[in-house]
Amino acid sequence: MNRTLKYALLTLLWAAVAGYMLWAAAAARRARKARTVARMEIEVVDSTSQGHLVSAAMVRGWISDSGIPTIGTAVDEVDLSGIETLIARNGFVDEAVAYVDYGAVLHIGISQRKPLLRLLTDGMNAYVTSEGYVFAAPRASSLYVPVVTGPYRPPFPASYTGDVRRHIDERLQEIERRIEQLEREKYPYYRREIENDRDIAVLRRMRIKRRWWRLESSGEFDARVRELREKKARLRRDYRYRSRVIRERIEGIAAQQEAERRAQKKLEKSYEDFMKLLTFVKIVEDDGFWRSEVVQIAARTTPSGALEVELTPRSGRFTILFGRLDDIGGKFDKLLRFYRSGLSSIGWDEYRTIDVRYRNQVVCKK
Repeated sequence: MNRTLKYALLTLLWAAVAGYMLWAAAAARRARKARTVARMEIEVVDSTSQGHLVSAAMVRGWISDSGIPTIGTAVDEVDLSGIETLIARNGFVDEAVAYVDYGAVLHIGISQRKPLLRLLTDGMNAYVTSEGYVFAAPRASSLYVPVVTGPYRPPFPASYTGDVRRHIDERLQEIERRIEQLEREKYPYYRREIENDRDIAVLRRMRIKRRWWRLESSGEFDARVRELREKKARLRRDYRYRSRVIRERIEGIAAQQEAERRAQKKLEKSYEDFMKLLTFVKIVEDDGFWRSEVVQIAARTTPSGALEVELTPRSGRFTILFGRLDDIGGKFDKLLRFYRSGLSSIGWDEYRTIDVRYRNQVVCKK
């Protein structure tokens, strides 16, 4: 077989393979267009062992209420992106994936978020993850996670869903824009202040000379001097008053800016306390003894804006005043030593409160 014939046969062979692949792809597309979704399978990947936030029945209800066509719809016409967006807009859903397999089955895979705690404080009923993502508690949800109650004010509104850090950053940016706007409001007063200083400088340079060329008498000159002094005194009062008003306006705007900066610091501190609360709950949950001993966590915001917590233990009838969430490990160690060396011999019902807020001491009240 000569070389030319060999190359011609190879070319024909590859052309046949390419033609077959194109035909197969077109046939697959035609077959896919002809197929319709036969059924829908929903799998909820349980990312937590405490319970379920979302169920297959809930997802079917969402899709049905949305009007997105599924079963009986052509495979290529199923709005997979719309289904994923519909499901993912629920805060407790971490990720949603939808696809149709070759058997015309619509698969929907859902992973739910893993809450660390539940906030049941003033006007709030929400779950919070360890990363600081908050979402409203779904109806009839019953996860076995620690519950934080009490008059605690978290650094986000009760209706908020999303990452708390993002909310804080947005609020900080709003305050920063407000501070910049206030700074711009100072500019007209700065210009008026400069103009007033110029007027004062002109006033200081005002002089009067005797008009010898007009044979001005001493009496006429003295009269003009008195008139100038009166004019300068009047203008000096006006300029001083104007300067005081301008300065008060500038200082007033500066006071507003300072109040906004204090709000920024307060917001950051509130966020730090919120993250400390998450750390505190995680420490309790990671410790086998305290996880079973701490029955309830009550949090409150003090008049100064600080966060303090109280614990209700399983043992005894007392309340543990834990205070601010600093030196958490030291306070728990101190409390555990008191459990072992104090309450075990004195009695678990002897005291009404056990206070561990102070350094190197435990204060008990009957």
